[in-house]
Amino acid sequence: MEMTRRSVLMSSAALLAAPRLAWAQTNPNAPTTIAGIPVNYDERKVGTYTLPDPLKASDGTRIADAAGWTAKRRPEIVRLFEAQQYGIAPGRPAALAFDVRERDASAFDGKAKRRQVRITFTADRSGPAINLVVYTPVGVAGPVPLLLAINFSSNAAVVNDPGVYPGAIWNPKQGKRVPYRPGGRTFGRIDPVPLLEAGFGFAAFYYGDVDPDDLNGLPYGIRALYLKPGHAQVAPDGWGSIAAWAWGISRAIDYLETDERIDAKRIAIHGVSRLGKTVMWAGAHDTRVAATIASCSGEGGAALSRRNYGETIAHLVAPTRYPYQFAANYARWKGFPDVAPMDANLLVALHAPRPLLLQTGSTDYWSDPKGEFLAAVDAGKVYRLFGKQGLGTTIWPKAKQPILHDLAYYMHEGGHGTVPSDWDVYLSFLKMHLTPGA
Repeated sequence: MEMTRRSVLMSSAALLAAPRLAWAQTNPNAPTTIAGIPVNYDERKVGTYTLPDPLKASDGTRIADAAGWTAKRRPEIVRLFEAQQYGIAPGRPAALAFDVRERDASAFDGKAKRRQVRITFTADRSGPAINLVVYTPVGVAGPVPLLLAINFSSNAAVVNDPGVYPGAIWNPKQGKRVPYRPGGRTFGRIDPVPLLEAGFGFAAFYYGDVDPDDLNGLPYGIRALYLKPGHAQVAPDGWGSIAAWAWGISRAIDYLETDERIDAKRIAIHGVSRLGKTVMWAGAHDTRVAATIASCSGEGGAALSRRNYGETIAHLVAPTRYPYQFAANYARWKGFPDVAPMDANLLVALHAPRPLLLQTGSTDYWSDPKGEFLAAVDAGKVYRLFGKQGLGTTIWPKAKQPILHDLAYYMHEGGHGTVPSDWDVYLSFLKMHLTPGA
């Protein structure tokens, strides 16, 4: 599809962590191991499995209605994911503060007003802080719905707006945050103008503001502020970086609830790859999120762990890869995902009855796009408890055939990450569920 001004995200596929891998049975060059762990790309070797039932409570009782789900089953599933996968995060800090550093500056040739806010967490305002940029459309009456994006780089790298503060980014080689230098390599560039023209606001922040994406980053992020005295590591059920980044999304929402220009009951969130996992958990955990768009969240996100296909729990928690992103308890299930008490169908179900779009790529085999679809199929039974519409099919759609129900699925032609045309689908999804002016 030809790129147009209404295509709002430059593809970051080549720069994200997961490799683009082909079907093993048709591509003899596909790696058979990652981090010394076998990888399967053959559907015939996926194996059989039984998913945990979202409508069966831990005491064996059946959940028959939305009230039972909300009061009984949902809280126990949240606790499972906290203790066994993402880790338990703290609540809102008592010293949380919002410093509006810029208020209502003109942006995008007068189409928007820009605010820049520094969100701090301690009384002395030291330590990690979120630098949030917020745009609202000019000429739109009343509070507006908004899309909040968590990103892989400084706001100045993500949004093409010379007025955005450059901020700092994490440098893993130096083991510290360094000033972002404009003119360097950029990726994940977002054009908010189509959203603004449709009546939506847009906000963004850099995930590294909250916690470094680094095996050795614990001392330099928000999690270090909550370590028990004398402890150098979090507890086995303590939060990993994904839970920390999701916590950052909740703190951004804390600010947006104070912004009179924003309809805080209509805030959607978006993230890609490991940040797709992040928004899956943020939307599941924080019910203030009105809608979630998770791009290629894969294993540890919306893809079924019980399917032996592509990346597995074992790959995620391998010592040289991403164990820091999860609770230490998650490693317990690296060889036994079939008996783990949680799987992605339960994670998807936690979003009910709120709209959720799973966006993936047809050749992103590492992230198992079919596994994401199958998780959503099973979670549909929870959406139906609320009178909402699941996918409505058990047949995996081909690429470029969006299903935009309350529970939605879309697969572009191509690999990991996003392509510009995905954002046309995102905008359609947002219009359907968070219509400006409604």
